[in-house]
Amino acid sequence: MNVKEFEKLLLDEKKTIEETLSSVSRQNPDNPNDWEAKYPDLNVEPSDKNDMADEVEEYSNALGVNAVLEAKLVNINGALNRIKDGTYGTCEVGKEEILENRLRANPAARTCVNHSK
Repeated sequence: MNVKEFEKLLLDEKKTIEETLSSVSRQNPDNPNDWEAKYPDLNVEPSDKNDMADEVEEYSNALGVNAVLEAKLVNINGALNRIKDGTYGTCEVGKEEILENRLRANPAARTCVNHSK
């Protein structure tokens, strides 16, 4: 298995996720690994309840996107750490090798197919 190839895939995906996150979130200045959804500033008048509802809905959507992407980013960073410590491609449960086709489908996979359930 070419670990450098998987490292490049993971780094490319990490960059994409961070770019997307930065459009709906901001990094916590106290913890750069934590992303916080931005509350949209639509410059709405407090009296316009429909516009205020749109603002809340947009924030709610940003929270959902943020949660999903932040979880993916944590998994990617974990995989990059496993590459550094030499355990990448090894199932965390049974310690057997994770098949390359599984890693191609999900380069951040932590377990083999048998232990993924």
